[in-house]
Amino acid sequence: MSHTVLPDHSRTSLLRGWHFAAVAAVLAVLLQLWGLYRVAGPPQPPWFPFADKVEHAVGFALPVLLILLTITLRNRSGWRWPPRTSVLVLVIFAGHAIVSELIQQQWYRYRTGDPLDALADWVGIAVGVLLFRLIFLRRARTGRSLVTS
Repeated sequence: MSHTVLPDHSRTSLLRGWHFAAVAAVLAVLLQLWGLYRVAGPPQPPWFPFADKVEHAVGFALPVLLILLTITLRNRSGWRWPPRTSVLVLVIFAGHAIVSELIQQQWYRYRTGDPLDALADWVGIAVGVLLFRLIFLRRARTGRSLVTS
């Protein structure tokens, strides 16, 4: 069986990168939802104070980063910052940080809402955007494709 070579190799590698980033983003969001809405909160190891705050920050940074990468790689007109979409992603995740704490406070027996958790979520969102910005700037500086075959 013969395979034809596509004329635009970089476009196909970006397409593969878009699919990979989308799957990773979905998995990161599912993991985040599981962490926020499981019945019992995470265990607190005595040797790692504020471990739950780190979990909150990572739990929001990773999905935000991966969603922004997915949007950017999906863009057919090249590597551009997604202004409107990125604002929408940030608003949704910032709102979800507050809503998740209210839900934990109101409807969970063994969990409580914590404003510091929401703050850690917002820090995670900012870290996700900063990491995306670093990747974006590096890509713009080098002029090379983010994903290679």
